[in-house]
Amino acid sequence: MTPAPPDAGGDLFAANLTGALLAVASSAFIGVSFIVKKKGLRRAGAAGTRAGVGGYGYLLEPLWWVGMVTMLIGEIANFVAYMFAPAVLVTPLGALSIIVSAVLAHFILNEKLQRMGVLGCVLCIVGSTVIILHAPEEETPSSVAQIWHLATQPAFLCYAASALAISLVLMLHCAPRYGQTNIVIYVGICSVIGSLTVMSIKAVGIAIKLTIEDLYTPLPPIYWHIQGNGETGGKQKEDDLLSGDFITVVRQDYFV
Repeated sequence: MTPAPPDAGGDLFAANLTGALLAVASSAFIGVSFIVKKKGLRRAGAAGTRAGVGGYGYLLEPLWWVGMVTMLIGEIANFVAYMFAPAVLVTPLGALSIIVSAVLAHFILNEKLQRMGVLGCVLCIVGSTVIILHAPEEETPSSVAQIWHLATQPAFLCYAASALAISLVLMLHCAPRYGQTNIVIYVGICSVIGSLTVMSIKAVGIAIKLTIEDLYTPLPPIYWHIQGNGETGGKQKEDDLLSGDFITVVRQDYFV
């Protein structure tokens, strides 16, 4: 067996640290974006039809767009984090957005954080910490051909088909009937699709790294379509209907 290079451990630590810092920054931006978008949705709702009942007036609200730009910055940081660190490390760090959004919602949106809300935040963070501390080592694919081979395995195809089927049932059947009264519906849509796009992010991130290293040139565009359209609609409805801290805790719990 060929021994590992002496600096391999240091390079791995540096890459994981970079990914972790980017994930923390991403959580901060995304946590702030929840609050800004919520204020924008409130303004739009006061001037017309609320997003929760099918209105699209928030598209003309500048504050909502500020929140979207803030979220975009956070998502870009999160995307880059997956290029450096394994998904099992990056994803649980999203729990930090719970603290940011819950605290800001308490002071800015007057959504008082009760004891059970604090307990929910703590439990979610503790759970994420346990996952990080006991995360298994991840083998990074060395070529896009290997990524494609893994993506076409029967187990992953079954999971992807199941996730899409569940999302369609939630969107077409459950949302019109129970979306106004049950938080699980819209949060479930975002979380199920989000769990699928996490793996897409990782695959695209690795492809970008290979591109930079002149190992591969074309990049698959399907991720951008799924990530951009699959989660946004459900997020606006749940953000308008429910409190920010409650949404963030439940969304993170389902997603991780």
